[in-house]
Amino acid sequence: MTARSAPVALLVIAKAPVPGRVKTRLTPPYTPEEAARLAEAALADTLDAVLAAPARRRILVLDGAPGPWLPPGIEVVPQCAGGLDERLAAAFALDAGPALLIGMDTPQVTPALLAPALCGWGPGEAWFGPAADGGFWSLGLTAPDPALLRGVPMSVPETGAVQRRRLLDAGLTVRELPPLRDVDTADDVREVTAQAPHGRFARMAARVGRRDFVR
Repeated sequence: MTARSAPVALLVIAKAPVPGRVKTRLTPPYTPEEAARLAEAALADTLDAVLAAPARRRILVLDGAPGPWLPPGIEVVPQCAGGLDERLAAAFALDAGPALLIGMDTPQVTPALLAPALCGWGPGEAWFGPAADGGFWSLGLTAPDPALLRGVPMSVPETGAVQRRRLLDAGLTVRELPPLRDVDTADDVREVTAQAPHGRFARMAARVGRRDFVR
């Protein structure tokens, strides 16, 4: 299947990597500037994977303004107001579907890891990628349905379980992608760097870990 003929839209929901606004749970031990550099590297790795994967559209749903980190080939749409559940629902409404949404917190993602959810969907299917913290790092829907997302408690240990139950209660067949670890804490930085040692995120983690990068 070629990128031109691939039926799935890839959505990335993200914050612009601005010091003090992203990865605040990394401070301390990292400074806000270091945390923003790690966020930028994670986002860049994620967008690299999206660009290398076959997709009908590639859309960055962004809170903030694009910067020099944005590569060509990515549509940019601003996030709507509201809680994360509302913003996710609005992101899916950008495309008639099917669409697979991922975040910017899993720089270890690869086109091969996404491939099962990009190779054609059966009727009544959804895709779900669980996160190690109890949330989810990816969600795929055949068509936008705000009711599947609105009211799901976000950023709590039961987020993933509640979201998955919503899909099942709607009569969808839920197919799963492998679990991944989000980058939220310094421990996560170490774990994800070990899993993906050759990406921009790993290189930036090494630089800020030594405190010898140029600000």
